[in-house]
Amino acid sequence: MSRQSSPSGRTDAYTRVTCEIIAAIEAGAGSWRMPWHHNGTAITRPTNLASGKRYRGINVLMLWVAANSAGYVEGLWGTYRQWQAVGAQVCKGERATAVVLWKEMKRKASDDDDGEEDGDDRPRLFARTFSVFNRAQVDGYEPQARPQLAEETRSVEADEFFASLQIPMTTGVYDAHYRIDEDRIYMPPFGTFQDSAAYAGTLFHESGHATGAKHRLDRDFGTRFASRARAMEEAVAELTASYILADLGIAHRPRPDHAAYIASWLALWRGEHNSSNRELAIM
Repeated sequence: MSRQSSPSGRTDAYTRVTCEIIAAIEAGAGSWRMPWHHNGTAITRPTNLASGKRYRGINVLMLWVAANSAGYVEGLWGTYRQWQAVGAQVCKGERATAVVLWKEMKRKASDDDDGEEDGDDRPRLFARTFSVFNRAQVDGYEPQARPQLAEETRSVEADEFFASLQIPMTTGVYDAHYRIDEDRIYMPPFGTFQDSAAYAGTLFHESGHATGAKHRLDRDFGTRFASRARAMEEAVAELTASYILADLGIAHRPRPDHAAYIASWLALWRGEHNSSNRELAIM
């Protein structure tokens, strides 16, 4: 998408971006993945070895307690078989830590349930327990070296645009996030991103959150959207990022990760109460 010179032209461009994202979501956006590489080293962000995904909910607390008690310095966890699959071996005598995975199972309603024969499928949750071991409990693990994104690939336009926003930023942390109490953006190192557009998109997503600060747009989704506040705020931030990338010529069409990210929040946004929503609510 090229830059537009007139306000009406920009409005049409933004509408096009929004419509294409919606079309991608409706067609099946796929699963969203963070656009930077995680190595699971931070004990404050327990991560699964096989999937690369962070643990959620009560599992985070359970793994924190285990790590602090044993003095582990890394947050990478895996089952016995997952460690075996990468050529590592759990050390003899090591004790596992239990984590819980919730699954949804559907069943038919019956007379025994509520006296009504509506025939609707009704979700039912059940828990499965897994035993996991920390990186410090295994031998022979050699993590794959990830290529570092070269600084020369940075987008000058993106850096100049962000500098003009004058939003404080700290680089070098494990996750990208914006802290409204500090009015500061935190970003992983540039080299850990998949490409320069992924870095710019993430930076402008967090900048989108920063626009809601009281001394900027003073956005209050908490009052207006109640329990759906977070989903709405995430949609605003991601659409902001997609528009800026288009304006700067970094992404001429909506990137697939925009649609996938927004799609991951749709269920909560629509107020559908299922197991996925409960996970999203505590991310």
